[in-house]
This record gives sequence, structure tokens and C-alpha cells, in this order.
Amino acid sequence: AFPFNEATGSLAADAAAGPQWLLLPTVAATVGLLWAVFSRPRSSPLAMAAVASETVEYTTIKFPPLKNDRVLRAARGEPVDRIPVWIMRQAGRYLPEYRKFMADKEFFQVCRNPKQVAEITLQPILRYNLDASIIFSDILVIPQAMGLSITLHPEKGPVFKDPVDNKAAWQKLQDELLQSLGVTVTSGMSSADKNKVLVENAAKLVSPSLDYVYDAITETRMQLDGRVPLLGFCGAPMTLAIYMIEGGASKTFSKTSKLMHGDPETAHQMLNVLAHMCAQYLLKQIRAGAQAVQVFDSFAGALSPDIWHKFSFPYMNLIAEVIKKECPQLPMICFAKDAHYGLNDLSKTKYDIIALDSSVDLGDCYKTMVAKGKGIQGNMDPTVLYAPPDKIREVISETMQKAFGDMPTIPTPVHCQHGPRDEP
Repeated sequence: AFPFNEATGSLAADAAAGPQWLLLPTVAATVGLLWAVFSRPRSSPLAMAAVASETVEYTTIKFPPLKNDRVLRAARGEPVDRIPVWIMRQAGRYLPEYRKFMADKEFFQVCRNPKQVAEITLQPILRYNLDASIIFSDILVIPQAMGLSITLHPEKGPVFKDPVDNKAAWQKLQDELLQSLGVTVTSGMSSADKNKVLVENAAKLVSPSLDYVYDAITETRMQLDGRVPLLGFCGAPMTLAIYMIEGGASKTFSKTSKLMHGDPETAHQMLNVLAHMCAQYLLKQIRAGAQAVQVFDSFAGALSPDIWHKFSFPYMNLIAEVIKKECPQLPMICFAKDAHYGLNDLSKTKYDIIALDSSVDLGDCYKTMVAKGKGIQGNMDPTVLYAPPDKIREVISETMQKAFGDMPTIPTPVHCQHGPRDEP
């Protein structure tokens, strides 16, 4: 859906362990090309002789045995026999089978149909020899679970019927959420009191309202039949808040700036509720069968570094803390787009993989993150994918050489972003 503009590749941290984790780009026409470039088996004795640790499941559901765990081993920093490859689900929009399937369907209605979600999620897996899949869904299902009405417009993308752009709008939403929980709102309750109740009941705010997502994850894992792992995801609290405040996508983010600078207390209340909802949402995805999860802060660089450090980072960190407390060995990935100034702080969190965008130096960031025990994700300029095939190969080879020199067992990360909605 429109909120997702990012698809990224991922590497685990240990350079000596050999090739780790790569995500293919979302432009379907280039998949075969980059597969040929990146999926060649490597000759590293360490990689080939590695003994993988056992994948820990945090679900009571009995799924078919996993046949391909390259992505999960890479996320744990373990050696793999070759670079794992997976493709972000937006690639489906470029696949002819996806376009045919969606021709007469509404996006969010499909998201609520577990069997249809499973079918779309498996489309790239059936077409290409990939190493992981990611559930077909949307980051905006959480605002929908809060009772906000969202429509998708061909030109504008998501549009909120009632933006939550001031204190009165937030307090109105607080009251509606409390009423949905069966809590009587009294005149003596402060906004802080209401927030405390909402945070304590965050799990109830994402179920049963989002049970269709969990059902889709379970259905998809069953249909995958252990072929590859399944990833879940959510949007970061600040990205979700920006959509709610702006009422959709924005070029200036003026409403968000006004609220965060002018009424930070309200902004923090909103973000705190969203963060706890995101954490509970991901936990339920994991219980339903997700084998790794990713948090997308697509609007991380929308405003200033100071805004990100105050209004995004604490809540991204909160999500990781909650998940890792319950599921300490579950691989977690985070991506703060255009927030290079936040990489050092993110490296101190419990996320296993830190994503990079194309604005930073790949080699420098790789060395820095490896030293801190983190994997990286990123970061080739996605527009390169519109170049002729030979040029793509050349750019990728140069990127590898510049970042990693002649070390044959160092993997090459790629950061890829899909093109405009109306492009094939």
C-alpha cells in the first residue's frame, strides 16, 4: 500500500561468518538479474562448514518444519552457505499475477481476508527462488484499529477522514478508545489518566480488531509449508502519528511540527499509546507464526534530528524492549529512513539489524555496526534499478568493492525503493 515506500536488504553483523542477508529490490523485472549477481554460492570454508543453532519458535501453533532458515541464521549472525535473498511484498504490485488479482478488489478489504493475503504473500515466493517472505498488509491497520477511517486515493494515497492534529482531537480519540474497552469516562479523569488506562490495555486495542492480520500470518505459514520463514512488520509510532496528524501523506509536515513543538505533551501521549499498540501487535504476529519482525520509520527524517530523538527514538526503543523481553531470540529489524543521525542510538537498542538508506557510506557504517554487534541493512541507490542490466551489475560490483574491498565472504547490502505507483 502507499505508506510503504521502502524495501531493504539485510546483513548480519559478523564479517567473518561469511555472506549473510540480502533483500532483493521490489522491481520485479530486476529480480532474476540481481539473483544471478548475489546468489552465487560462496567458497568460504567457515560459511560452508557452519553448524546452525536451532530456530526458537514463540508460538504454540504446530507449523510444518522449516526447510530454509538462511535468513534467520543470517539475522542471528551465523554463517550461511550463500547470501539469503528475499523480496518486499510491494513487489507484488509489479507482478502480472498481482495486478490481475487486484483488478476488481479494494486494498484494505484484501488485507482483511486471510486466504487472499496468503495468496498474494506467496506470489513472489512461487515466482522466484527466495529465502523469506513478508506478510502482505499495511502499517495503517493500527490507526484503523483505533477507529480512524482511511481511504486510498489513486493520486493522494491514504486520506484520513478525521485527522488527530490537536489536543481536542486526541482527547476525543482517547474517550472513544476507552469506550471501546468498556471503560466509563468520568469528568475527573485527566488526559494522562486516560492514557495510562489505554497503555495498560494496549493488547485489547489490537485484538480482536486486528485478528485478521494474525489469522493471515497463520494461514500464510501453513501455505508456505516450511519453504521459507515469514516476516511480520509494523510502522514506527512517529510515522503512524504523522499520518494521523497530517491526515495523510505530506510534503511539509507542518501540522506535525506545530503539534510536537507547540503541544509536546499531547504528542507524547499519542506516541506512547501507539508504541504499546505496536509492541502488542508485533507480539501477536509472533504468536501467530511470524519468525522475524521489522519496524518501519518511513518518516524518520521528515523533521529535525532533535524531533526524531525526542519523538521517535524512545518509542522505537520501547517496542524492541517489549518484544525482546518476551521473545529474546526473535530477530528484529528497524529502518529509520533519512535519519543517519540516529544510527548510533539505534545501535544501542535491542534491534538485531539496523537499516541504512543510500545517504550514508556503506563501508563505514558496516564497520561501525559490526563493532557494536549489529547487522546492517541497505543501501544502494534504488534508482539504479532503472538502469540497463549491465550498468546495474557494474554499479553493484563497484558498491561491493568500495565498501568491502576484495573480501569474498563479505555480503553486499542493497537498499531498494519501489517506483511511483503508476509505473510497471
